[in-house]
Amino acid sequence: MRIAILSTSPTLYSTRRLREAAQQRGHEAIVVNHLNCQVMIEGGKPSVLYEGQELTSVDAIIPRIGASATDYGCAIVRQFEMMKVFTTAKSQAISRSRNKLRSLQVLSKAGVELPKTVFANHPKNGNVTRLIELVGGPPVVIKLLEGTQGIGVVLAETAKAAKSTIEAFYGLKKHVLVQEFIAEAKGADLRAFVVGGRVVGAMKRQGIEGEFRSNIHRGGNAVPVTLTADEEQTAIEAARALGLKVAGVDMLPSDRGPLVLEVNSSPGLEGIETATGLDIAADIIAYVEDKIRADESDMVGV
Repeated sequence: MRIAILSTSPTLYSTRRLREAAQQRGHEAIVVNHLNCQVMIEGGKPSVLYEGQELTSVDAIIPRIGASATDYGCAIVRQFEMMKVFTTAKSQAISRSRNKLRSLQVLSKAGVELPKTVFANHPKNGNVTRLIELVGGPPVVIKLLEGTQGIGVVLAETAKAAKSTIEAFYGLKKHVLVQEFIAEAKGADLRAFVVGGRVVGAMKRQGIEGEFRSNIHRGGNAVPVTLTADEEQTAIEAARALGLKVAGVDMLPSDRGPLVLEVNSSPGLEGIETATGLDIAADIIAYVEDKIRADESDMVGV
């Protein structure tokens, strides 16, 4: 089988591990920089060009699309779908998961439990105070819609600080989400790695002292964890709701059960593999093998 890993760099940990896992299982694995791909559109013969040459004989793709290249990356993935090439993440699912507001709306409709969140179009004066009250009052978490890896996420501990932060973001023409703060999480969250409708690994991420964000990129640490049945089911349902077959589901433990924060369509492998010692990359390749052998339905283009 010939597998194309869509990634901007072959040296990135996740890209390297996926390539190694594919080769160890007897497959040809190539790294394709999706930013250097071109879409060729003509009647009845969709194709993808890479560095001027048509990409042929690709059985499956594994998209590793960064947030800054979502639109272009999704266009490339969509073209492979038109060519009936199997993908571990459909273009629509990637796009849906990248939009924080849209993903929360989809998860809410599916009945997945979430922190209370409010979004509004540049409210004025007393309306800002009302937004804060709607999520239970301070402290509140304020998130930029386009933020990633904890960037653009602010904890406002007082109503005054929250109001100032929200108004500052609006002054910069930025859209924000205002979200309730889950104090009982104590700066920790859970990352469940879902592959093909099952959790293949999980870790607990703890923020450094004085930091409410638990992202490893922000200095947090991670340890392996065994999820409760409720946590595992929540992760699976969240990935399914967004149409993602490979996903990292971030959850906050709370007094009312696990609350989903975000579902990542290109979850990094380094943190989860280092924390758990599991070969998550091999699980992804095994999923590709199983789907291509047994389930042609996922290969139908959009």
